[in-house]
Amino acid sequence: MTLLKEWADLLRIIHGGFNAAVALALFYQGWLGIKIRRERRAAGARDFSAVKRHRAYGPLLALLGIAGYLAGAALVIVDKGHLLQYPVHHLTGAAIAVLLAATYLISRRITAPVSVWRTPHFILGLTLLWAYVVQLLLGLNILL
Repeated sequence: MTLLKEWADLLRIIHGGFNAAVALALFYQGWLGIKIRRERRAAGARDFSAVKRHRAYGPLLALLGIAGYLAGAALVIVDKGHLLQYPVHHLTGAAIAVLLAATYLISRRITAPVSVWRTPHFILGLTLLWAYVVQLLLGLNILL
């Protein structure tokens, strides 16, 4: 086995582990968002620490998710010589990167308790989480 092949195998595992960790963190982020949404709609007591965590972790997780996609794309190019070795996995990853960016950009427009941007942010967030489930299954199929 060549040195590049050995490193590529290790980097695949690292890439998968990193992105799985980001996905888990995004599921936590989604749980926080749903909790905040329910509290706001019920007009009851609000957990402002949850709001603070949701706002603090969102941009960081978006950046980490996009970095995970770029790292995977670079890994495939170096290892296989072209980007579309795993076309469905690649396109799902690209969609996730776009969804992450769009969700972040929309979140910047939410400035008031009542905002037309809350529902699109919520829908994009749910779509993002489903895309991560699909992506994780596709990635496991590649690794195994």
